Amino acid sequence: MALRVTGKVVTPTGVIRQGCVEINGDRIRAVAEYPAKRDGHWIVPGFVDMHTHGGGGHTFTTGDADSARQAAAFHLGHGTTTLLASLVSAPFALMRSATAAFAPLVREGVLAGVHFEGPYLSAARCGAQNPEFLRDPSTDELAELVELGAGAVRMVTLAPERDGALDAVKLLTSHGVVAAVGHTDATYEQTRAAVSAGASVGTHLFNGMRPVHHREPGPVVALLQAPDVVCELVADGVHLHDGMLAFATATAGPERTALITDAMAAAGMPDGRYELGGQEVLVTDGVARLAGDGVIAGSTLTLDAALRHAAGSGIPMTDAVRMVATTPARAIGLGDQVGALQAGLRADLVVLDDDLDVVRVMRAGTWVE
Repeated sequence: MALRVTGKVVTPTGVIRQGCVEINGDRIRAVAEYPAKRDGHWIVPGFVDMHTHGGGGHTFTTGDADSARQAAAFHLGHGTTTLLASLVSAPFALMRSATAAFAPLVREGVLAGVHFEGPYLSAARCGAQNPEFLRDPSTDELAELVELGAGAVRMVTLAPERDGALDAVKLLTSHGVVAAVGHTDATYEQTRAAVSAGASVGTHLFNGMRPVHHREPGPVVALLQAPDVVCELVADGVHLHDGMLAFATATAGPERTALITDAMAAAGMPDGRYELGGQEVLVTDGVARLAGDGVIAGSTLTLDAALRHAAGSGIPMTDAVRMVATTPARAIGLGDQVGALQAGLRADLVVLDDDLDVVRVMRAGTWVE
């Protein structure tokens, strides 16, 4: 028997004020109008986080499978029904062991894939990445990881100015892995070359990038201009001024901007001392910074909070929902499976109250405890 969830249904084309999502098994059977006495709660697609390092006191960055399960469960409680496990710059041995540990979780559906944010990054723009582990891209390393993961490796962030970067982009994309540009001091021309080679994501745009200059636009402008690139944005009021969030969204459109958390283990946890990639992180008033130099070190964000922040900053609800679900799903090659309330897609949805706080979460047709 089909299950019906009624309320203000947010679809990719707009809001059905008196709507219904009809679910059969683990699939959406139909989305339609459903006359009711009042609008009820918001019904939105399950969130898709393409960039998160952990949460709830647990991390993806050590490659521990049990910790990964707990981090994924934490974000699921906040409406994220699909996520990539993002690692940080590390020795190749850890990259291998993490791939081997997380591949079964990808096959099981706990994770949607693995994202290597580094170690092929710029030392000048490394941010909270551990400079000890930074190096030039290695196609041999990447080929081994892709083969080992057997589909688990879904995205790799690299700096296009490093030696071998364009060959790495071509290798990744030839295996169906998303190549992302981030933590980069690249010029406008170097960034365009990476996009031409197949790079299709800008990792947390503005953060960890050469800033915009009117005589040297740099990577930010090159990525915003590229019609096939999705730009990640951290909507927490810390990584980006709301004016810059609005500017990027208006420039690229909600179909090319994706909200991410970039969360670390401290998300959902008290202030205090934490660890990220072998470096100490101090969280104060919910803001994570390296204990030594105060550089922003990921976030304590969840995607429901990012949605609230984006909507509160003036981004229309339909656009904000697209940015936390539809656009990131498409960016990582899962747009035909998740990311929207459409017939045939997996029945992932989030029920929100009028303050956009999570009321209930459904994944694959089952309500999450």
